Formats: sequence, structure tokens, C-alpha cells
Amino acid sequence: MEFRKITWDNFIECIELKVSPDQQQFISSNQHALAEAYIASDEGQIIITFAVYKQERMVGFISMYYDDGDGNFEYSSYGIFKMMIDHRYQGQGYGREMVEQAIAYARSAPRGEAKVVELTYKPENVPAKRIYDSLGFQLTGEELSCGEVQAVLTL
Repeated sequence: MEFRKITWDNFIECIELKVSPDQQQFISSNQHALAEAYIASDEGQIIITFAVYKQERMVGFISMYYDDGDGNFEYSSYGIFKMMIDHRYQGQGYGREMVEQAIAYARSAPRGEAKVVELTYKPENVPAKRIYDSLGFQLTGEELSCGEVQAVLTL
């Protein structure tokens, strides 16, 4: 699996990726996520977006961020803001592989070192919960107003 920069050459393909109908309640469109990334970046946040490829085939999308904790390593993090696998490629282990790749990306510290990888998800999204649990993410006990829960993995 490879994370590649989103360019004019793959932008349309990326925004046309879709999750299965039963997962649409858990995630916004890639177009929405790219617009959010643009605005957040314009406001000074470090947002990282990638098209996700498996053997030259785009299979998904991931949006991450980096927070240096205002210079305090104890509060530094990489976050998985959004990830999705296109409906045509679900059930093939790509979701887990994508999270593993995101963890490896965070460990490589391309934007700076961090203490944790964090993410949020809706508890009823059982496939996502299984992946996160199996990779060692721990719930923080924090529940967001949107009904999502937060989980972290110490690097």
C-alpha cells in the first residue's frame, strides 16, 4: 500500500471514491474532506491528505493532521481525521493496512515527532472499531458532541 499526494492527475478519481451504502452514515465525502483540509491549512493547521494506492489502483483516501502540542511533546500528535476504502475494495484488508501505513507514517515523523496517533469514530461503526482495537488503539473515555469516541495509540 502506498500513500500518494493528491494532484490534478488523480483529484477527480479521488473525489469519486465512495463507501458502501451502509457506511455512508459514518463519513463525509472526500470532496468535503479536501475542502476542510484546504480551510484548515489556510488557518495554519498541518493537514496531510493522500490518495491510497494498492498496486497502481486507487483504493481509498486518508486525511491526517499533525499537532506539535505547542512545542510540548507530551501533547503532540498525529491524527487520522478521515479514512475510507472505496466500496469496490472493502473486505480485502485494505482498511487495516491503511491504518498500519498511517501509524508507520506518524512514526517516521515527517512533520515532527509525536507522542500518539489519535482518531475518532462512531461506536456503531463496528468494522472500524475492530481495526482500531486490533492495532492497539485505546479509548480515552472522551465522547464528542457529534457522538464519536476518541481513541489513541502511543507511538
